[in-house]
Order: sequence, then C-alpha cells, then structure tokens
Amino acid sequence: MTELRGPVHIVGIGGMHMSAIAQLLHERGERVQGSDLEPSALTRNLEAMGVRVFTEHAAENLGDARSVAATAAVGDDNPEIAEARRRGLPVLGRAEVVAGLMEGKRVIAVAGSHGKTTTTSLIAFILSRAGRQPMYLIGGESRDLGGNASWGGGDVCVVEADEYQRAFHAYEPDVAVITNIDADHLDLYGTPEAYEEAFLTFAQRVREGGRLLVGGGNAGARRVGEAAEGAFGVETYGLTDTCDWQATHLTLADTGASFTVTHGGEPLGELTIALPGEYAVENTLAAAAVCLGEGASFATVREAAACFQGAKRRFEHLGEAGGVLVIDEYAHHPSEVRAVLAAARTRFPGRRLIGIHQPHTYSRIAYLWEAWLECWDGLDELVILETYAARETPTEGRGAEDLAREIAEPTASYAAGFEEAVEQAAALARPGDVVMTIGAGSVTEVGPMLLEALA
Repeated sequence: MTELRGPVHIVGIGGMHMSAIAQLLHERGERVQGSDLEPSALTRNLEAMGVRVFTEHAAENLGDARSVAATAAVGDDNPEIAEARRRGLPVLGRAEVVAGLMEGKRVIAVAGSHGKTTTTSLIAFILSRAGRQPMYLIGGESRDLGGNASWGGGDVCVVEADEYQRAFHAYEPDVAVITNIDADHLDLYGTPEAYEEAFLTFAQRVREGGRLLVGGGNAGARRVGEAAEGAFGVETYGLTDTCDWQATHLTLADTGASFTVTHGGEPLGELTIALPGEYAVENTLAAAAVCLGEGASFATVREAAACFQGAKRRFEHLGEAGGVLVIDEYAHHPSEVRAVLAAARTRFPGRRLIGIHQPHTYSRIAYLWEAWLECWDGLDELVILETYAARETPTEGRGAEDLAREIAEPTASYAAGFEEAVEQAAALARPGDVVMTIGAGSVTEVGPMLLEALA
C-alpha cells in the first residue's frame, strides 16, 4: 500500500468522508490542507482545527504537499490532480487512505444499503462509553460523538464501510456487519446480482477468527451470510426466532421502543431506545451484538442505547412553528422511505404527515421507478422537489416532475425550487401537522426555511 506522507493535500476536503480523513490525519500529527468549492460546516470545523482550506481548485494550492488524497468526484482534469501527476506525487483514493489509517487497529466495519451510519455511530458511542477510546470514521455526523471522526487513543477502529465504487473492498475487518442489501447504485453495479456479489466479496474479507453479523430479516443479507466462506463465524440478528441475536418482547411506542436482547435463546437484558421504528431496533441490536462481543458490559450497552440520539439528518427534529413540527430525514431509497414513514406513523399517531422529497440522482429514480411510485404509505400530502443531480446529468422521462405526476397516493405536487416547495408546504400545513424533509441532497436546507415561513 502506498504510504500517505505529509504534508497531505486533499481534493474535495469538504465531503463527509474526506473531511473525516482530514481530521484523522490532523489528529495523527500530519500537516493537512485541502480544497473544496463549497464552504460548509465541515470545512469551517477543519479550519478551526488549523487545517487550511482553499475554496477553488488551482495547481499552486498543492504548495509543498508530498501526497494527495482525492474524492472520487474529481477526475484527472482537475488542476490539482494534474499538478500532482506532473510532480510524480502519490494520488490516493478515499478507500485506500482509510485502509492505511486503520493499519494496526482491530477493525469493526459496518456495511449495508441502509442503517450503516446509525449502526456505526452507536457502536463507536458504546465503545467510547466503555472506555475503549475507539478511532472512528462515520459517513454522517453523530449527535452523540460530536462529529464524524476521531483518531481515538485505543486499539480499535469503527468504520462505516461504504459500497459506493466498491470502497469497502479495501478493508479487512475483524468484525463485519451487513445490515441489509437492497439494490442500489445500479448506475455503477449494473444489476442487483452484481450489487449483492460486492457484499459477498466484502464479507469474505473478514479476517481469520473474526465475526460476520448479518441482518436476518433481510433476504439479501441472509444470502450473503449463507454463502460467505472463510475462517470466521457468521451470526444473524433480527426480530425473528431464527436469528442468533433476537429482539424479543418488542414494544413500539410514540416515545421509541423497548425490547429484550436474546442470544442463542438466552435473554441478556432489556434495552430502551428513543429512536422510532423497527429499523432502529435492528440497528441497536446489531450494535449490541458487536459491542458485547468486544467485551462491553450489558450495563454499558443499556446506558448508551438509552441516551443515543443518532446521526444528524436521521429523523432529526428541527423545530416547531405555528403548531407544525418539522423533521429532517436522510432517506433516499424507497425501502428507507417506507421504513421511516412507518416509524413516523408510530411516533405521531393521529397527526397529518406532509413530506417534501428531493430525489437523489436521475439514475436512482429510473432503476427504482416502480418502488418510488409505491413507497409513500403514511403520508397525507407530498411535495416533490427538483432532483438533486449529484454527479449526473438529467435523464429524459425519469425526472422529479415525472415522479410527482405518476404517484397515485398521496396527492403529489412538483416544486422546481426551495422557495416554491416552502410555499406549497406552508399552504398545506395546519397546526398539529408534521412535515418531513426527505432526501440525501440539499433538501436539508428547506426545513429551516419552512420554519421561518410558518413563524
């Protein structure tokens, strides 16, 4: 593996993963700098630590850098990448850098189509409460840990293992979790079968003597668990009695959930969580199974789970104005939307629910078209914002306006921009209603605008 030598220049330093890498390198004692066109809370946080951030891409930004780390979103035509190549400097991708940072640590890697950010955050939080001082790198900001990364002082590393561009194939975990597998990123993988095969490859990278935990309630994760071959143990977790780790005596309420953790048919104790929905129970059970295996006491698991708030943008309460509660939610796949809306119905019985959804990439609309038409059960009204393009260009016939027109239930309308979405939602909302902004893109900016309009 190519050594990442400081000073290090990071292209795209404002991204969630790249900002985490910058923080880890800085805390390790390296001199770090980087560039990003979009200043954000993440870049401001890095600057407060002493990391220099350029707001344009230019060859001279490299200065005396000896190595470069780059987000997958930039190509060789980027002037900083081109300059690094001209100088003969090593240019490393995200996964390669993360794998290097984890060397010498006991690695716990959490993968899955959904739930990996929350599960990773809770594992790191429990181990922190247990005094293990874990290094962690999370694909979202943890409200409990105060950020998305820490170098830590212990011998264990907790990492969110992202399947995008097969990043998780760079890792060799001692403990791996696969929460679930639902066809996604088919713009890159091509078929659901190829996508699932990538998770099997990840599973088989578990080290000798390690553990693989798979969500027993998800068919894809179960198949990978059954097919994985190696000198490691495979365990299932979930709500059914066929799972090795089971949540029994489950109670879902408007305040969260409570359940008994059962292992091999033996009850270990009860957990109470403030997060809503069955998916939150499954994520908590996965974290408990990992941390109990790492030597954390059940009392520590119980205390951490009880006060765990989760990651930012995951069912995050933004505020209330005019008697209307506004919640921000990161869900950007039909399965996630369906689960989140079911949880919202449990959390807010009898209240009207209004959704403002921003589709994330044109390709995801297209290859999940039928699922997008049918995942809105629980909503009373829906506003569809223009698509967040991310890395893509528009695809005819599969845009946000098409989606709004084709959704049969609930009544859906299209909004070309944020102000229009706010106007529509404010006109629909009545005192007592709950409005949820839903999506992985810039829709997070709509919630504060709506609160201001309602006030």
